[in-house]
Amino acid sequence: MDLREEYAKFTDEELVKSYQSGNVAVVNYICEKYKPLVLKLSKKYFLIGGENEDLIQEGMIGLFGAIGDYDTSSDVTFFHFAQLCIDRQMIKAIEASNRKKHSPLNAYVSLYDEDGEEFEEASSMADDPADIIIEAEENLSLVDRLKAVLSPLELQVFELYMKDLDYKEIAVKLGKTPKNIDNCLTRIKAKAKNI
Repeated sequence: MDLREEYAKFTDEELVKSYQSGNVAVVNYICEKYKPLVLKLSKKYFLIGGENEDLIQEGMIGLFGAIGDYDTSSDVTFFHFAQLCIDRQMIKAIEASNRKKHSPLNAYVSLYDEDGEEFEEASSMADDPADIIIEAEENLSLVDRLKAVLSPLELQVFELYMKDLDYKEIAVKLGKTPKNIDNCLTRIKAKAKNI
């Protein structure tokens, strides 16, 4: 019997409790099960300057957050809690897009050079050298903290992604399907957001 058949025997609340107790493998099953809900909710919205895939990614981040934050002793079902979290995450992304909040991120330069070793300065608005050094140290610290919580596969995917490979190129390089890499990137983004 494969894991999907095994997991199908449990309620969503039991699966989430299992994840929160340390069974990280179950998160893939939950994400696959709830992806149709994310797709359905994403059709209600339009992201200015973005694509529907961006909203879907935001929805998956909302779902990942719901899995981690759900109170298993609550009277609210996980389905309704997840729906609310997914919806809110998409709305936050739309509001941020409308405010042009992410324009500094769009002008950002990769943390690594093509060899993956040297930090490159972000297109920072700070002219003070001390501010630039502090900003560089903070960014490196965030990357180190993120790397510490990634699985071995997620770490490989993250390092290739930071070298500007898209998920299809990463899939070929690692011998995985694009879907595996897309799911992996969703988990990485969710972990980065939590940090």
